[in-house]
Amino acid sequence: MLNRRTLRIKAMQAIYAYQQAEGSDYLLALDQISDEFAPDLNSMEVQDKKLLEGKKQIAQLLFKEWYETRQFETEESDREITDAVNRAIAYYNNLTKKDYKYYGNQMLSAVERIYDHYIGTLQILEITNSLIEEEEEKKANRFTAATGPDTKRFLTNRVVQRLLQNESYRQAIIRRNISWGSDISEIRSVYKNVLKQDEAFLAYLELPAPTLEEDSEIVKHIFKNIIFKEKNLQSLFEEQDLNWVENKAIVKSLVNKTVKIFSEETEEGLGLLDLSANWEDDRAFFEELYFQTIQEDEKYEAMIAASVKNWDVERVALLDKIILKMALCEMHIFRSIPVKVTINEYIEISKLYSTPKSKQFVNGVLDKMAQELTTKGDIRKSGRGLIDNK
Repeated sequence: MLNRRTLRIKAMQAIYAYQQAEGSDYLLALDQISDEFAPDLNSMEVQDKKLLEGKKQIAQLLFKEWYETRQFETEESDREITDAVNRAIAYYNNLTKKDYKYYGNQMLSAVERIYDHYIGTLQILEITNSLIEEEEEKKANRFTAATGPDTKRFLTNRVVQRLLQNESYRQAIIRRNISWGSDISEIRSVYKNVLKQDEAFLAYLELPAPTLEEDSEIVKHIFKNIIFKEKNLQSLFEEQDLNWVENKAIVKSLVNKTVKIFSEETEEGLGLLDLSANWEDDRAFFEELYFQTIQEDEKYEAMIAASVKNWDVERVALLDKIILKMALCEMHIFRSIPVKVTINEYIEISKLYSTPKSKQFVNGVLDKMAQELTTKGDIRKSGRGLIDNK
């Protein structure tokens, strides 16, 4: 299932994407200044190209100064230049504001899509059932004896039937508009060329009266050894989700736990799983971590610079800085999360996504800053956050 480390990673990726977009927005604002002072080729008057070039360079220099300091105070008396700079600032701010919302929404949508993949993966069983029913109908209309395995045994699989008749599954299919569309041909191909040739599946079809455990085992086998391994299906999943390599483990966990639930002797309370144990709380944590880290970027940048006095902050790897800022944000605003938990989580993330030396760097900086901030009273914890997880 989805856990908070995964959410931290996805928030980190969204912040990284936002910062890349912010750099592009800066260049677009410079381009706008260039356009404003470009010679007008349609003008009937003679253009002073040298003068225009000089104004462009001054305006771009002023904009660069504003970008670095977020202050725009100048003695420049040329109104044309100051107006161009102000327009560039407004243009840049408008672009970054849109990107800030866009990547936050994209981040959340990407996580929500994991749940769609979960439902869609379960739906493969329904499609398989439909393909078998289609075959059985064709057999019934033939006058010659049918050849090949007798697949109708699978139609009575109790685990599959419980799922397909389950109200929460049916509602999720409709509510989330889950459909394989034209890609159903890939599932048909896997059914015909892989599943119908699979030894474990063929052995199951020969059972005269499968037990509930045997019903469960064949469903587990289909998911584990076919659906989550077959190359064409995996390629299809990757086309649908650029982050499938990361998300596959989450979908697999949700599917496996669902099969286990529907394999129990009792049928009471059967239902699909939520994305996480408490998705509403996790979603609030996820969104706030992203938005607050970006909003307080300048504050955290200054804190990091002060903490690494013997190291040029500009030379710190971009991902390391994002990781440090997210950790500082988490320590400040999430009072129920122990400081040690936060530090350990971001050390693990740095090991996975940043440079080989990042683990030691992130560990050292965060440990030092956490002690200083706690001593100053800038970090206040409550409830579970008071636990010192050593």
